Amino acid sequence: MKTSKILMWVSLIMGGNLFGQSVTINTQASSIAWEGGNVVGKMHNGAIQLQSGVLNLKSGNITGGEFIIDMMSMTNADLPAGVGNNLMGHLKSDDFFAVETHPTAKLVIKSATAFKNNQAKVSAVATIKGNSKPVSFDVTRKAGSYEGEFTIDRAEFDVRYGSGSFFDNLGDDAIQDEIKLIVKLETK
Repeated sequence: MKTSKILMWVSLIMGGNLFGQSVTINTQASSIAWEGGNVVGKMHNGAIQLQSGVLNLKSGNITGGEFIIDMMSMTNADLPAGVGNNLMGHLKSDDFFAVETHPTAKLVIKSATAFKNNQAKVSAVATIKGNSKPVSFDVTRKAGSYEGEFTIDRAEFDVRYGSGSFFDNLGDDAIQDEIKLIVKLETK
């Protein structure tokens, strides 16, 4: 009985961190940037909004989390408005991410190493266009925020347009399968 009371008091004093806590992500202060391009090096970049996010922590370390990405919010940052809008229309179409059918993507953190020098390795499952694949990436912890950068292979998520993984003889018209994502999460 004394042991359970002591654990209860320690838990209360530590804000529940002994047993874990869920931290809501501030979607307005957080950002997801994307970078992609063709095989001859013409690159484009933009942003996608985080719709919702929860990070699970225990003793200051990541134990899990779930993040919903609003695929309809995808924007371009490097082209003039008219050309950028055309690119976004194409990326949102069935040729690429089919956002009418798949308006959100999801990332679920399955595990992570303990932070060492504010760095941890995260293992997660990304779901894009209804296809789920494992991803792993490094995370940097800063006061109230977490930052990470990783690359997905769009071919693994059935994003086929211009992909050398699905089509032959594309030459300079081939589009890289790799899409880089730069994520900055701010907690509430």
